[in-house]
Amino acid sequence: MAKEKSEKAPKEKKVSADEANDMVLNYLKKQNRPYSSADISANLHNKVTKTAAVKILKVLVEKKEIVERQAGKQSVFHMPQNAEEGPTPEDLAEMETRTEELREETATLNETLKSLRATYSKLNSTLSTADLRESVTILESERVQIIERLTLLRSGTIQPVSKEEKDKVDKDFKIWDKTASARKKIAAEMWSMISANCADATAAAVMREGLGLDD
Repeated sequence: MAKEKSEKAPKEKKVSADEANDMVLNYLKKQNRPYSSADISANLHNKVTKTAAVKILKVLVEKKEIVERQAGKQSVFHMPQNAEEGPTPEDLAEMETRTEELREETATLNETLKSLRATYSKLNSTLSTADLRESVTILESERVQIIERLTLLRSGTIQPVSKEEKDKVDKDFKIWDKTASARKKIAAEMWSMISANCADATAAAVMREGLGLDD
């Protein structure tokens, strides 16, 4: 018994010249952006061949229904743009100025981000958040003690001390005060980086309380 021949898929009906013309024109209207003839044919799933697309586009350009312009080594086609709807020279100048401002702001922010990342990397390789908090607490306590001692020494209510002892206390105070200030600055920078990554102000407040930064 002879095998039955497999059924062939029905051929897709070819579009007429008018239908092809309408397809190309409607496609450009709908997309409202430039396309080459090859792109138009491909995007229409080759219902309009590349050769046919070239001919149709040429006719549409001659009829001034579409616009042709060069984009590198190929021609692209798009719908005419209404000059009244486009930006004025003043608008373009303003946009150019704003664009330049944004470029400068972006460059500044990138530099700031680079600096913060470097600081964060340095801190991350030395002290953990818990260690930093503990160090700040210790330094604050020592600073208070030094201030109290210095106040008593300068008030004259206790036994006078030598100039060398006073100089040593002053020197120690300056060292610890400078160190405490540096630690505070580092903590502030870290918090700035952490809070910037929080979803909102509430999340930032919860995070800050959890870290005990206001204790």
